[in-house]
Amino acid sequence: MDIAIIGASGDCGREIVTQLLVSRVLMPTERLQLVGRAEGKSARVLAGMGSDLNDAYAEMAPELDVALHPEDIVGDVIVMTAGATVGGNLTSRAELAAVNLSVFEQYARAIARYGSGHEVVVVVTNPQELAVEVFSQHLGRHRVVGIGAYSDSLRFRREIAVDIGVRRQLVQGFVVGEHGDRMVPLWSSVNIHGMDAEELEEALTRLRQGHAVPEFPDYVSQERTAVLALVKAGNIAAAYDYVDRLSPDLRVVIKPFITHLSGAKTISATANVTVDLVKALMDGREIVVSGQVQLRGEFCDIHTPMGVPIVLTPFGWTQVIPIPIWDEEEKLLRQMAAFLSQRLAEDLQRG
Repeated sequence: MDIAIIGASGDCGREIVTQLLVSRVLMPTERLQLVGRAEGKSARVLAGMGSDLNDAYAEMAPELDVALHPEDIVGDVIVMTAGATVGGNLTSRAELAAVNLSVFEQYARAIARYGSGHEVVVVVTNPQELAVEVFSQHLGRHRVVGIGAYSDSLRFRREIAVDIGVRRQLVQGFVVGEHGDRMVPLWSSVNIHGMDAEELEEALTRLRQGHAVPEFPDYVSQERTAVLALVKAGNIAAAYDYVDRLSPDLRVVIKPFITHLSGAKTISATANVTVDLVKALMDGREIVVSGQVQLRGEFCDIHTPMGVPIVLTPFGWTQVIPIPIWDEEEKLLRQMAAFLSQRLAEDLQRG
């Protein structure tokens, strides 16, 4: 199987390429395609990058190929990392969507026209839901999955594990909804290996710190404001200390926000999650993850792209897992879905 990384010369794309090589995901007989733009600086960067990678990983490197035109993309798994990020002149999600929509359209159309018809696209670029919407329109929704909810779910499990004092692998739990402020951590889905029902209930009560599910968006807004004041004052360490005292679900949203504002971004974590997902696709495994997909009513009768638990195979996702959730979680998720659906319609109309 072959992998193509769209936007391979960018910060996140480079890190994904490096982690793929270090992890030996590809055999020497397989291909890793580095995709850039002929009219941009990536044309020369990727040529040098390919040479450098061959020098560094000569004994284990797959065939490295550079593609500078969308119609030249070839890969069984295509990782979409190209596009702008919030920062500099782009200060809002709406501005980001306006810039990246044309990028999504360009590559989605090219893959649909020139591809094999079997590629699986893993979306990393934000806004994730808009990217999933566009690629699904051109390729079919079961061949497109965003990493957002997968990343958020792993963070959720890690934060719970830290507070409990166990390894993340012993914690089960999903985050659904938008990859952003309107995510919905599902406390109803949390299970901790080795705990009986009574112990789990006591643990969750302590972890949630008395917070009510319907008020989660208000908590996020309130704590984001508090953290932003610390960051603007230059107190990054204090901001992290402050967030560490919050409940695990709030830390999932707020910690990446601080990391981004600090200038460090979340490149390593994003690349690690992406490579983990790509490994599963390449290994031929069938796994259950939470990922951004185009819904047609399979989860809470929602009809918009968002993160939900899915069965992922080397051929794409095959089904949504209808896990039972609390009524208040479903109500909040429907509210978030309605808002997201409206915003996507506005994004597409502006495009």
